[in-house]
Amino acid sequence: MTLTTAAQAAYIVAALLFILSLAGLSRHETARSGVVSGVAGMVVALAATVALAADGGDTLAVALLVAAMAIGAAVGLWRARVVEMTAMPELIAILHSFVGLAAVLVGWNGFLQVEEGGAARPEAAGSLLGIHHAEVSVGVFIGALTFTGSVVAFLKLSARIDARPMTLPGKNYLNLGALAAFAVLTVLFVASPNLGLLVALTVVALSLGWHLVASIGGGDMPVVVSMLNSYSGWAAAASGFLLDNNLLIVTGALVGSSGAYLSYIMCQAMNRSFLSVIAGGFGVETGHAVDTDYGEHQEITAGDTAELLKDAKSVIIAPGYGMAVAQAQYPVAELTRRLRDRGVEVRFGIHPVAGRLPGHMNVLLAEAKVPYDVVLEMDEINDDFAGTSVVLVIGANDTVNPAAVEDPGSPIAGMPVLRVWEADRVVVFKRSMATGYAGVQNPLFFRDNTRMLFGDARQRVEEIVAAL
Repeated sequence: MTLTTAAQAAYIVAALLFILSLAGLSRHETARSGVVSGVAGMVVALAATVALAADGGDTLAVALLVAAMAIGAAVGLWRARVVEMTAMPELIAILHSFVGLAAVLVGWNGFLQVEEGGAARPEAAGSLLGIHHAEVSVGVFIGALTFTGSVVAFLKLSARIDARPMTLPGKNYLNLGALAAFAVLTVLFVASPNLGLLVALTVVALSLGWHLVASIGGGDMPVVVSMLNSYSGWAAAASGFLLDNNLLIVTGALVGSSGAYLSYIMCQAMNRSFLSVIAGGFGVETGHAVDTDYGEHQEITAGDTAELLKDAKSVIIAPGYGMAVAQAQYPVAELTRRLRDRGVEVRFGIHPVAGRLPGHMNVLLAEAKVPYDVVLEMDEINDDFAGTSVVLVIGANDTVNPAAVEDPGSPIAGMPVLRVWEADRVVVFKRSMATGYAGVQNPLFFRDNTRMLFGDARQRVEEIVAAL
């Protein structure tokens, strides 16, 4: 067996491990084994790649490759250790941008190597030269779009720019024009490849990626992050074709297809058009928030909340991004244990986009050892609010806003929400009366059966636990 054959066999093993990783990540109970499978697959893939490079006899190339891997591993371990769970969505978004940028660089390198007479691969010559340049064009376009789109998503999620959608005049025509320009530039580039056309194509793709994501509101950012994950996969697959690397093609296809399907599922859960979200809100007319006087809100103390919970037969906890910011998952888990020991039925209602990322709340609760069987998705628990004694809304806002159901003119109209207001009592944990991520006032805060508990969520839950 030659080294090349062994490396290809290792690539097959790595691909199977990546598939096992996806399967494991689909369930809470097997998520840890899924992560281990993914890491193992990447170790096998990198080892095979280094072995192939060493077989070529270029010592400098191997040294550069190993150095790049070491630097990347060090930065990755550092960021993984210091990043807060609340910052995970923007971290994932910026990581997607790296994949897009890498695809752009691979595409440019493939073009320059051919132009210099040292073809990127033997097939990229003669009758197949046009196919090679088409691969360059598609890879650069998807990569550049992913790069700038991910940067904008990062800026919005980290609150460095306004989360509201940017609405340029004729924005839909701008998007369509960019796609048409890409098609024309690709045909011209394949017919007569030159550096000027590749620069123009790259600029168009960078501009389109920025505009697409900037035109999407903060409420749809979780779907956008998932879709950018899909784009990064297709960018990696395009790079695989250019590098003649089967594993990169398979891995990119896995990431691209799974990310697209997850985005579709999330759009269904949020009653959003899949096409409109990925096309930068194409054809969607957003409503405008109206300053409505809902009356006065009523406050409650931690002690009084504890008294409500003592007399409750059933409790549902609806966590949101505020719980993650306050790192309140541990006292919330302790509160859950205390109430269950008292014979109170306690469950969690998880909105599909709670925490700005799919599964964000599930990870936090699992980290705090909350039992899996009491953590339910929105569709599983929404009909049970009407028979619930007390609902604790901890740091959630838009995902429990009745305006989504009752106000057709609301910017979040039509988005399925947790119907917490149907419970006997609702206690909302918030720092202030400020609006949520979508910038929409929540009439829930002013309802007769709602009480506001202001302050840091972690401290307030700890006070309730102490009172119990």
